[in-house]
Amino acid sequence: MMAAIRSRDTRPELIVRRYLHHLGFRFRLAPPHLPGKPDLILSRYRVAVFVHGCFWHAHAGCRFATVPATRTDFWIEKLTANRARDGMKEAQLRNAGWRVAVVWECALKSDCDATLKQLVSFIRSKRETAEIPSQALK
Repeated sequence: MMAAIRSRDTRPELIVRRYLHHLGFRFRLAPPHLPGKPDLILSRYRVAVFVHGCFWHAHAGCRFATVPATRTDFWIEKLTANRARDGMKEAQLRNAGWRVAVVWECALKSDCDATLKQLVSFIRSKRETAEIPSQALK
């Protein structure tokens, strides 16, 4: 079952890539030399973009971030570790001079246009980090 789960070229990631490419942004895919292997990097803007699935990254308060009914202890431990690792890798990227944006899968499902516009606004801004959707959109 787990073999069917893809880590690259997921539907949410492709949505973000197509939108940014359509607007003329140029980016690289998953560079292995950066901490956490961001899904995209925009070198010109020094921005690293992560497109997180709500389940795998334990998106707080999201209806898609549920814990399976079987082997609950295993899943809670795994998802908690994923979330802790995400925070550590984002901090390492910021320390290396990168600005970090996290786009959540649920934001692309609920209001894709607003989510992508928020991402573009972040890329063009000078802010250090962005979690999309922002707390105001939840």
